Amino acid sequence: MRDFDVVAGGPFADVQAAVDAAVAAGRPARIRIAPGVWRGVVDVPPGAPPLTLTGGGKGVTTLVNGHAASKIDPQTGRPFGVYGSATLFVRSDDFRAERLHIVNDAGPFGPAVALVVDGTRAAFRQVRVLGHQNTLYLRKPGAVAWFRDSRVEGTEDYIFGAATALFEGGSLHSHTKGAVTAASTPAGQAYGFVFERVRLSVGAGVSSVYLGRAGAPHAAVLFADCVLDAPVSYPGWYDEGSEDIHATARFGLLDPRGGFFTVLPAAPWAGEAPALPTREMLFGDWRPFE
Repeated sequence: MRDFDVVAGGPFADVQAAVDAAVAAGRPARIRIAPGVWRGVVDVPPGAPPLTLTGGGKGVTTLVNGHAASKIDPQTGRPFGVYGSATLFVRSDDFRAERLHIVNDAGPFGPAVALVVDGTRAAFRQVRVLGHQNTLYLRKPGAVAWFRDSRVEGTEDYIFGAATALFEGGSLHSHTKGAVTAASTPAGQAYGFVFERVRLSVGAGVSSVYLGRAGAPHAAVLFADCVLDAPVSYPGWYDEGSEDIHATARFGLLDPRGGFFTVLPAAPWAGEAPALPTREMLFGDWRPFE
């Protein structure tokens, strides 16, 4: 595996230049990014070889940009849109990121994505994904992503999309009242978002949050063995008054802990919480952390 180092004054003075060089080389590569704040959009394009982005040592390595869906893209003269607002685009398969902060600092002014995952088999470890509305976009049906010991922060619908994703360990933090997740899992896809041993917290003054709402019928979200250090609104899930959601949503809360879970019986329309799926059920033989 070839290494590409992103350092001030080095041969690769920004992250995108190192990604472009690694893609041109056409073989698996690791891009080591020095501590500091690296501003600008980073796009890992479709067809890129397996790439790993790693933060540098004990310092904080931050990738940040401030596009919002409503802002005008000077290159097109049109709004960026939700998808186009991302700071980091992962559009290739077999991607990894470790020890990074991925941030959209556009502020609380509507959708503004920090990380969009459009490829499959994307693995993240000790990564923080920070934003407001629509922070993390796991867009593509059939794709799989695995977050280990990572943190996602936002305001509403801050984890959304149609992929299958496991959040193992780590934490979620809601800055305002709203839904944590907005899954749009397709009807024929067995799993959507699975949170295992994750801690949910809220900012000062936040009166309540929902674990999720359905971005589309058949949305699938499971919280298993999670710590709810947050005031979650009864019954935990937001139905938007839709009979389609009542009939099709696959929401579950399994073995919760923390100070707030006792007020959350299963929603009458959500059915019984499913069993926690195994790694094989979610990912087959893919094991990025072994």
